[in-house]
Amino acid sequence: MTLPLYLGLPMWANQDWLGTLYPRHAKTELLSDYAAVFSSVEGNTTFYSGAPKPETVAAWARQAPDYFRFCFKLPAMVTHDQRLTRLDDAWAFLNALAPLHSRLGPTMVQLPRDFGPSELPRLEALLAQWPAHLPCSVEVRHPDFYLKGNAEKALNRLLITYSANRVMLDVRPVFSTPANGHLGLAHAQQEKPKLPLHVLSTADKPVIRFIGHIDKTINTGYFMPWIDRLILWIKQGKTPFLFVHTADNRESPEMARSLYHAVQQQFPLPALGSFASDQQSQLF
Repeated sequence: MTLPLYLGLPMWANQDWLGTLYPRHAKTELLSDYAAVFSSVEGNTTFYSGAPKPETVAAWARQAPDYFRFCFKLPAMVTHDQRLTRLDDAWAFLNALAPLHSRLGPTMVQLPRDFGPSELPRLEALLAQWPAHLPCSVEVRHPDFYLKGNAEKALNRLLITYSANRVMLDVRPVFSTPANGHLGLAHAQQEKPKLPLHVLSTADKPVIRFIGHIDKTINTGYFMPWIDRLILWIKQGKTPFLFVHTADNRESPEMARSLYHAVQQQFPLPALGSFASDQQSQLF
C-alpha cells in the first residue's frame, strides 16, 4: 500500500516523547508505537553508526507495518570520510537493509558542506550504480548549488537523469529569530546550514526536511505555502515525504501532526493514529 503523503520525524527513539507520543512508561522498543502514528522516519542513526546488525534489522522488520517507509541516511563514512570514493561500502550498507527493501523510502545521501561541483562525477558514479528498485534522495550543502548557475543546473540535470530526489531543506523557521538564550534553538542554528530554500522535485518522491522553530506560529506561517505544493505533487502522481524537526525536537511529534492536519483540511489524507496522551486524557 502506498500513501499519498508520508509523514515522519528525525528518529523514533526519544525519551522526551514519553508521556506524549508514547506512554510514560513505554517499553524500550518504540518503533511499533511510533509507526502507529507516523508513516515514515528519517533514520538518522545510520549516518553516525553505519549499517545496523542483522538482528536489529530483523527486529525493525517485525515492528514496522508494510506501509511504513524507512528513509535511512548513508553512513558518514561513505559520504564524508570517503567522499563517495569507495562505493562498495555503500552497497554493503544497502545489502544490510535487505529485509527492509520493500519498506525503504528514499535513502538519503547527505553530502558534506564542501562537496562542490568538481566532485559531481563521484555523485554520478554512485547514482549510475544505484539499485533501480530502491529510491534515493540527495542533500547538498555547498553554496554553489544554491546560486541558480551552472553548478546547480548540472546537479539538477544529474538528479533528474538518475531519478534521484533532491532533498529540500527548509531552515527558514529555525533561523527566523535570534536564539535569545534558548539552548535548543541556539544548537539548531549552529548545527543546520543556513541555505536558501529551492523548491524543486527532480523525481517522484520529493523529500522535505522542515526544520521548525520553538514558536509554533512561526512554523505554521512558513509551512502554509507548502500545502499547495504538496497537494500539487500528489495530484501529479508523486509521493512526497515530509520530515518535521523542531529546534530541540521535543515538540516535533505535535508539530508534525499539526502540519499534517493543515494539509488534511485541504486534501483528503488518511487519519493519523492517536498519541498516548490523547488516549490517557480520554480516561478522565
